[in-house]
Amino acid sequence: MFNFFTDKNKVNDRYEITGADYNHVKNVLRMRVGENLLVSFEKKSDLCVIETITDTKIIARVEQEDYIDTNLPVEIYLFQGLPKSDKMELIIQKAVELGVTEIIPVETARSIVKLDGKKSENKVSRWQTISESAAKQSKRNIIPTVTSVLTFSNAVKKANELDLVIIPYENEKGMTATKDALSKIKSGMRIGIFIGPEGGFEEKEVSAITDIGGTSVSLGKRILRAETAAITAVSMIMLHAEMNI
Repeated sequence: MFNFFTDKNKVNDRYEITGADYNHVKNVLRMRVGENLLVSFEKKSDLCVIETITDTKIIARVEQEDYIDTNLPVEIYLFQGLPKSDKMELIIQKAVELGVTEIIPVETARSIVKLDGKKSENKVSRWQTISESAAKQSKRNIIPTVTSVLTFSNAVKKANELDLVIIPYENEKGMTATKDALSKIKSGMRIGIFIGPEGGFEEKEVSAITDIGGTSVSLGKRILRAETAAITAVSMIMLHAEMNI
């Protein structure tokens, strides 16, 4: 079943679908009156049936409210060091599918990619489109936000507002710190995950995270690529939250 997002609440148990989504439903998917779809608004998804298709909009009538809840019991904020090539697109796609709330691109000391001005705006716009597409595909109740690119110091300030912050670090030995961090996770917590670019983090960056109460953890004995580390770390938090909260 296809999922669509709206920024306008239903009126008389009916949603209006317009713009790009209207074109997608009518001309790409070629859906017809009587077919079902999901409409998501403010973290809730309603099961709807297409009631009317006009030249400019689609009217979808609610058949069942709160039909599906795909929200995690925690909020995950992924602070991703800018990687090379199109790796960021893959990271965003998979992170959204796994349940992240927000993705924060970060310029780190070892980031090879440097973004500023118009180039940065275009990239973030592209990444937000990928987030929306992944949210629809995975039937999320929200479209996770991809923020503007932050400096590492500003990313640390943002992370300091969260309840729990972890930073996978290749020099961290053993899984004790990882287990301890997972054991602290409670329902409703806002959890930050810092993932480095190719080459990882400098020691002073790890220290900046631990100085605000963050925890340096291990993701295992192997050295992971940036995209693998991001997916592994988010999966770790997601699975723990799903199974233990």
